[in-house]
Amino acid sequence: MHRVAIVGGGFGGLYAAKALRKAPADVLLIDRRNFHLFQPLLYQVATGALSPGEIAAPLRAVLGRQKNTRVLLDAVVDLDAAERWLALDDGSRHFYDSLIVAAGAQNFYYGHDDWAAVAPGLKSIEDATRIRHKIYYAFEAAERETDPEARRAWLTFVIVGAGPTGVELAGALGEIANDVLRSEFRSIRPSEAQIILLEGTDRLLGTFDAQLSPAAERSLVRLGVRTRTGVRVNGITEQGVHVQTAAGESFIAARTVLWAAGVRTSDLALRLKERAGADLDRAGRVMVDEHCNIPGHPEIFVIGDMAHFVTPDDVTLPGVAPVAIQMGNYAARTIVRRLEGLPDQPFHYIDKGSLAVIGRAAGVAQFPHFHFTGIVAWLLWLFVHLMYLVGFQNRLIVFIRWGFAYFIYDRGARLITGDPGAPRTMGQADRQTRAGGP
Repeated sequence: MHRVAIVGGGFGGLYAAKALRKAPADVLLIDRRNFHLFQPLLYQVATGALSPGEIAAPLRAVLGRQKNTRVLLDAVVDLDAAERWLALDDGSRHFYDSLIVAAGAQNFYYGHDDWAAVAPGLKSIEDATRIRHKIYYAFEAAERETDPEARRAWLTFVIVGAGPTGVELAGALGEIANDVLRSEFRSIRPSEAQIILLEGTDRLLGTFDAQLSPAAERSLVRLGVRTRTGVRVNGITEQGVHVQTAAGESFIAARTVLWAAGVRTSDLALRLKERAGADLDRAGRVMVDEHCNIPGHPEIFVIGDMAHFVTPDDVTLPGVAPVAIQMGNYAARTIVRRLEGLPDQPFHYIDKGSLAVIGRAAGVAQFPHFHFTGIVAWLLWLFVHLMYLVGFQNRLIVFIRWGFAYFIYDRGARLITGDPGAPRTMGQADRQTRAGGP
């Protein structure tokens, strides 16, 4: 049997494995997690609209009926492109005839990795629950705070990066402050929260058509979000953000800073550079040819967020789910064609459009020859995300949750979990000092 190893159970890896279900091949899927995560909805976990289990599906359950497929819970730490084997974290080796690398991406802080401790990104379930903790804890801390300046800092939320993730996070935060928490506090008014969206370029949603940026900004303004473009972040601390603008440097006092400004590929890309001679771009993505292969290694496919693929029209494909899905299906089909003795066909990406939502009944939609905004874009976003969500049960639960959220303005998963060692408010410190505490 032809041995196919797939690294990563995200969109690219999972769709490649599913496409090989009838192939005369022995398929091995390796992932450090035992579930497939629907990343486009992570921001809804981070803002309490959904629970983690509603956007994730166990890989063994999804692939359980594929008799030619095995799933291993482990991490690939090395490989030998000449001998064609993978080394796993448990010390084992697994040989392959074809390799599909779809290990995804991780948060990137442009050389300031220390910012991660105070400004979490959004690439994993742990990131989402940590952000949820920070958001809802901030309102709780502001409720107890007696110092006006400190309270204002707790009620200031800064999001760095105005791509789709940043815009959707900002819109969800606006809904939380204006609708969800409107009548639940006594000492503060959540609607007074300041939500600031920072962007280094000159407009929001830089990967979308420029005509859609003003519509997105208007929707955010209606939710109370302030947008600032042309801003460079120089530093992030527990107290706030140091920014550089054309007018000079300034400081934004904010106890909640969220990162949506950049990602880099998995560390496995460096292994492919060392072991297979792969070239990497500035973001660490692997340069691939028209067959999604590393030049000189037709048996190694690199797909999804890890791949730097340039179309014949000289367009570099973005690291989004539709690209990963199509690349996964293509890699599987190419392997099958080779087993049948057929020649390779180059990968051709079909652009099915891009969508983003900005709060309730507001969104932007971009397709190759037209674009539109408003409630129609929002409804289309809902339909597409439900369609691609893995598992009928998850689709049904998410549909019901969205229905309740729309009519009763509630987010039923807004639990403060995780590390309880959050910073004390000034009010807490004052009370302990007066009582003779530390």
